Amino acid sequence: MPTTHFITLTFRDCASTYGLSEDALRELADLGLLRLSAAATQAPEPLIEDEAEHLARLARLHHDLDLSPEGIDLVLTMRQRLEQLQYELTRQRARAAQLEAWVRRHPAADADWQ
Repeated sequence: MPTTHFITLTFRDCASTYGLSEDALRELADLGLLRLSAAATQAPEPLIEDEAEHLARLARLHHDLDLSPEGIDLVLTMRQRLEQLQYELTRQRARAAQLEAWVRRHPAADADWQ
């Protein structure tokens, strides 16, 4: 299982590190694509507390594909759905393999079904 690395940055630091404007970061936060620190409501400047890999992915989608925050939201939603489908496919393949192994071990049960 991959390790998750969370970092905490101000909007200003995140903007300079990942090359995203503070306005774009606010839009991403408004869409729920950035995790804000629980202390963000009390801090003079909001704090982003998110996975470094996720922040880099947002920046790549914005810079490389020139996507708007709404476009990034759509891509990430489709990516999440694809990951769910891949997981389900893996699970169903494992179940099919178990059933096939059981049928091979119990040939009489296979004859009863015919």
